[in-house]
Formats: sequence, C-alpha cells, structure tokens
Amino acid sequence: MASNENSGSESNSGAASSSTSKDGETPTQIQPFRMPTVEEVRAQDVWNNCVVRSVASGVMGGGLGLFMGMFLGALDNPIMQDEMTGRQQFIYTAKQMGRRSWSSCKTFAIMGLVFSAAECVTEKARAKHDITNTVVAGCVTGGTMSAKGD
Repeated sequence: MASNENSGSESNSGAASSSTSKDGETPTQIQPFRMPTVEEVRAQDVWNNCVVRSVASGVMGGGLGLFMGMFLGALDNPIMQDEMTGRQQFIYTAKQMGRRSWSSCKTFAIMGLVFSAAECVTEKARAKHDITNTVVAGCVTGGTMSAKGD
C-alpha cells in the first residue's frame, strides 16, 4: 500500500517537471544581494534627515495646495453673475483663483511640514517605524492647524 502511494507521488512530480521543461521555462534564480554604493548611502542619509524631509513635504504640500486652490477658485461663481459682463466675471474668477490658491498653498505647506516633522521626530525618538508614529503626527498636525485658526 505504501509503495503504491510513493509511486503515485513520483509519477506526479515527474509529470510536473516534464511540463515545465516542455514549456521552455527555466526556474527563476535568486539574484545575489548587491551592496549599496557610497552615493546611495549618502543620498539615503540626506533623506533620513528630519529637516530635509519636512522641508520637502512642505514644498510638495504647497504645490498641491496651489493647484487645488486654482481649481476650486475657478469654480466660484460671482454673487451678481447676471449683472456682470464676461470680462468682469473673468477678472473676478482670476482674483478668486489667486486668493484661493495662495491660501491653500500656505495651508497645505504648513500641514505637510508639521506632519512630516512630527512623524520623523516621533520615529527617531521611539526608534520604531510603525503606525503609532503616523497617529501621533496626525494628532500634532490637527492640533497645530486648529490652534492656528484662533
């Protein structure tokens, strides 16, 4: 009975190996581990700096806020739209886009800077990279943004 089971498993494994050779597939080889170069290590050290990471996040947040403000400012309709000429509506919309984009730019830049700085500092202080750092950074950012409104 045991010899029957072994012969069945051998025939199955032989069929599996013959099917891979028929398809022409070669088994995947594990690539050797490549050590990072000196330049890669230096670049990683730069991006691990909390100040660099925070400033980059603030700049990217400001850019996002700029475009969102322009988009949302373009959607504003003037109150007296029926009484305004096309040129007046265009000027009003352009001014609204400028105001909204600058306001959103500042807000998103501050949010990005504060969130990234809080997350980085929390991560370095705890010496862990987990979701708790993100939660703490979110709380700090929310508190900062609400305190700024007063």
